[in-house]
Amino acid sequence: MAERGFTPTQLAARAAYLLRGNDLGTMTSAAPKLYPHMWSWDAAFVAVGLAPLSVERAVVELDTLLSAQWKNGMIPHIVFANGVDGYFPGPTRWDTRSLAVHAPAEVHTSGITQPPVHAIAVQRILDHSRRHGRTTRAVAEEFLNRRWADLVRWHRWLATARDLDGNGRIALFHGWESGMDNSPRWDGAYANVLAGAVPPYSREDLVVVSDTSQRPTNGEYDRYLWLLEEMKQVRYDDTELGTAMSFAVEDVFVSAVFSMACQVLAEIGEEHSRPRSDVRELYDWAQKFRDGVISTTDERTGAAKDFDLRSGRWIGTETLAMFAPLLCGGLSRDAERNLVRTFEGPKFCGHPDLRYALPPSTSPISRDFRPREYWRGPVWPVMSWLFSWAFARRGWAERSHVLKTEGLRQASDGSFAEYYEPFTGEPLGSMQQSWTAAAVLDWLG
Repeated sequence: MAERGFTPTQLAARAAYLLRGNDLGTMTSAAPKLYPHMWSWDAAFVAVGLAPLSVERAVVELDTLLSAQWKNGMIPHIVFANGVDGYFPGPTRWDTRSLAVHAPAEVHTSGITQPPVHAIAVQRILDHSRRHGRTTRAVAEEFLNRRWADLVRWHRWLATARDLDGNGRIALFHGWESGMDNSPRWDGAYANVLAGAVPPYSREDLVVVSDTSQRPTNGEYDRYLWLLEEMKQVRYDDTELGTAMSFAVEDVFVSAVFSMACQVLAEIGEEHSRPRSDVRELYDWAQKFRDGVISTTDERTGAAKDFDLRSGRWIGTETLAMFAPLLCGGLSRDAERNLVRTFEGPKFCGHPDLRYALPPSTSPISRDFRPREYWRGPVWPVMSWLFSWAFARRGWAERSHVLKTEGLRQASDGSFAEYYEPFTGEPLGSMQQSWTAAAVLDWLG
């Protein structure tokens, strides 16, 4: 079937126009209708897309996010824009400023975190700054000097506060912290969350996306909000969360991202003469969490598993999480070859019915697969970008190029959708999604 869509030049122009339109001044809304505030990992990907347009503006994006960092080092998953409504749960429901001793006093944030992809954005900012004059390079380097300690503090918080058993895996207390909110990965853990009396609420997401088949159910939302109430009961205290929360899982995908991010930040630190103690600590964390990821894998297939801390059970799913070792490395040669074969084969990118050869969030052959529902089947462009970037970093140029080429074919409709139906290519979720535009801009940059 012939592709019809925008040319690369037109697509880049539309993506840049979208990011300008979503720009709130010092932050970019994740999506103007459904997500009108700043999300943590969205902001990192947005900075990646802004860097080829303006290193200076990309720096502002990360500066705004890091200005909302908690005193304990956590980067919260939402930084709320002043005077902007239209999202639930909003700052009143989180109530972090009055409850959490570490929350910033100057800005409203949520009380949980998100995947630590920010070092990738810092690296891309530095990469693009080298293509410009002395002034732009100085802006990027001054940002690194100013924010280095904050970035290390962020990584240290994850490596300590969230490695509950010291085994090199990041523990999460809410599915939202994974970024893959309603993935089948969390079905068992959520089933064991017995929601108590949740204060009344009205879902803003269903106002924007009226097709309920694309969104989590009301029952799921009750559990999401009950976990928030549990956090508030212990005032978001790091130590108490470990025992108070009904939901506690070791996320192998976030752990792999963390290992990779520590490696990237350590390399940046080495190149830019940051304190040797920081660099050494980052390399140590990269290795520890790489080992933690690999310890979950199947010796033959290489597939990784999450771990439910409450039930004491491993969580093996046919989702993107199984490919965590492809991000951070560490598998034996045979296991890695088998895992790549699964990624490229008929369970994922090579499924014969896929519109584009891109990884669906859940395998089409899985009993949990739902092609239109959020993280249970649709293809997310930002995940295609992340694997493409990681593969390039690992020296797999051809594999990276295939994902980039297919990702741009998918995006050529110009909708910049949050996610896409894997068989038809229909854009789903919210449109004008900032991180989708950012992925396109980096691919075309």
